[in-house]
Amino acid sequence: MIKNLCALQQKSALLLLVFCSFSFSSFAAHPNLVITEESVTKMREAANQEGRFQDAYLRVKEDVDAHLSLPNVVPVPKDGGGGYTHERHKKNYQLMYNAGVVYQISDNPQYARYVKQLLLDYAELYPILGLHPQRKVNAQNPGKLFWQSLNEAVWLVNTIQAYDLVYEALTDAERQTIENQLLRPVALFMSEGQPSTFNKVHNHGTWATAGVGMAGYVLNEPEWVEKALYDLEKSGKGGFLRQLDTLFSPQGYYNEGPYYQRYALMPFITFAKAIENNEPERKIFDYRDGVLLKAVDTTIQLSYNGLFFPINDAIKSKGIDTIELVYGVAVAYEQTKDSGLLDIAQQQGRIVLTGEGVEIAKALDDNKATPYKFASMALGDGKDGDEGALVIMRTEKALGEAVLFKPAAQGLGHGHFDKLTWQLYDQGNEIITDYGAARFLNVEAKYGGRYLPENNTYAKQTVAHNTVVVDERSHFDTNLTKANANAPTLHFFEATEAGSVARATIDSAYEGVELDRTLALLALPGLKKHLVIDVFDVTSETPHTYDLPLHYNGQLIDTNFSFKANTQTLRALGKENGYQHLWLKAEGKPQQDSARVTWLNGNGRFYSQHSVAQGKETFLFTQLGAGDPNFNLRNENSVIRRATGSAHHRFLSVLEPHGEYNPSKEYTLGAVSSITSLEPIQHTSLVLLELVINQQHFLVAINNTKDVQNPEPVSFDFNNNPYTLSSRFAVYAL
Repeated sequence: MIKNLCALQQKSALLLLVFCSFSFSSFAAHPNLVITEESVTKMREAANQEGRFQDAYLRVKEDVDAHLSLPNVVPVPKDGGGGYTHERHKKNYQLMYNAGVVYQISDNPQYARYVKQLLLDYAELYPILGLHPQRKVNAQNPGKLFWQSLNEAVWLVNTIQAYDLVYEALTDAERQTIENQLLRPVALFMSEGQPSTFNKVHNHGTWATAGVGMAGYVLNEPEWVEKALYDLEKSGKGGFLRQLDTLFSPQGYYNEGPYYQRYALMPFITFAKAIENNEPERKIFDYRDGVLLKAVDTTIQLSYNGLFFPINDAIKSKGIDTIELVYGVAVAYEQTKDSGLLDIAQQQGRIVLTGEGVEIAKALDDNKATPYKFASMALGDGKDGDEGALVIMRTEKALGEAVLFKPAAQGLGHGHFDKLTWQLYDQGNEIITDYGAARFLNVEAKYGGRYLPENNTYAKQTVAHNTVVVDERSHFDTNLTKANANAPTLHFFEATEAGSVARATIDSAYEGVELDRTLALLALPGLKKHLVIDVFDVTSETPHTYDLPLHYNGQLIDTNFSFKANTQTLRALGKENGYQHLWLKAEGKPQQDSARVTWLNGNGRFYSQHSVAQGKETFLFTQLGAGDPNFNLRNENSVIRRATGSAHHRFLSVLEPHGEYNPSKEYTLGAVSSITSLEPIQHTSLVLLELVINQQHFLVAINNTKDVQNPEPVSFDFNNNPYTLSSRFAVYAL
């Protein structure tokens, strides 16, 4: 009804003005976004009592106080990401927001005056700005204050909240100046000025719609809110709700991966909270069966030892203590009262100055936290959860072995061409690694803090990951449109007390080639260790060269086969598709059935990969750094198993953690692998593998039948003894 009446503008502008002002009168109360008058009362009470909230408040107040006597600095934009002016404008919006919060809690007008003066300084600067001088050439999303409009949207999300917090302390004339010369122009620039970004289903679009929608609530512009929710034409093809519909799977997994899931949480959670406070009838936290609250929990699950799994264009140092997830956990706890979230909040060690932050702080002060339960799971990808999945396999030990298996969708423009890749973690460290992004975030001296050229030439290429490369070509030939249109199929995932197993396939990464991988993280009876079983089948009607890289973190210790090392001169392994960046350090061709490579990780544990080679594979030892004149790449190691001239090839391996190296106490234990034999057993419908470990014999059986959620029990004989496998996998002590 509101939309229909607002459409009568030409017939009765006066009636429209009166109706819209009345219908959205709640917009006029300030503050009215994440922090409201009700939450201010709670915050003031908590700030005057000893506890975590008071401690957090005093820290923020101390930081703001240190800037009150300093001259405001609002520089003309000059630098790219990480440069002085870039960082100054970031610091300014943080200071404005924090000073606004301190004003609401303390009721001291000096903090409001500080925010007011910064806003007036920006109101003087913004009208004279053109597009940023360091913007990307021909970019669709340049900013004015920042080199890309994404940062401008982040600025608006924070600054509109700061304005909302000091609104009542301003005169009408000051409000007119700030709104007409700054906030309205920024909001219009972010929306009508950049429709391709504003309407885009992407984290850039999320920040833009959140900023403009929140500005709509504060500036009493209901049309801005509608456009933020439904796109500029209000068609529903874009906008905030469309992003909720398509960027998250039903389980709350975000299409661009964990790093961008945590980044996008801030605008999603912040705008959702503003919607709830202004229009509770929308029931935004119930939308899509509570997908936003599921997304908070999923973001936590997508971490190990406090850091997010670094798939796609990820910076490896980001973890659960990021401010985006601190806000997310606070809001999720306020909505659910899940005491496990308090465990995460305690690990984060940060309290946000909001009403939700008060609840978190009080609950922690009252020792209400219970252990958060990390679990093994398969998180469906895509809006309907049917575009592959991201699989997490964990052991019960908090920092024990964990496997991340990635038969997931592409992840839009931030995705890498790495179908069916995997990573291994143990004792708090990354063991089998993913490169993440080739970027020095906010280091202006390194390519302006932007993605380095090597992000495209190496980090996104398939050889940079732990999955099969065919004929030295990357998956989909790095065609993003094709990659986004084709996802792997997860055929099954099963987790029990004995471990986890999953199988996935894809036949579109290369024309005429099917990639088929089964990964399992299994416990062995009587042994305090978990093994990773990896079965990778590559099938084609014509012969190819198949490469399977293993990127490992550590120092090579030993192999059970000889190799020839290049000690005088080095050459790049190839000419393109990432191969041009790999130095060929050594190569060897194991003649025995089983090939072993052992390395020592910085966590003081040894790792051995045992591969069924049978004289059919060449092992290439590489180091990253070739074709890199500006030293942009990290010098990481990998071993590549190469099979040539085959139409079908099975890469079968077992990875074993073992031993301990303690340089401080000067002892070494178990440096030699305890696996002495690895033999595949032929069977029509099962993967059977016989292992000899410390003279104990084990039989691993995996039923990897495709597309059957509950497979029928399979009976088989081994060494004249009958067995029945009634689940997906089992390990038998012989």
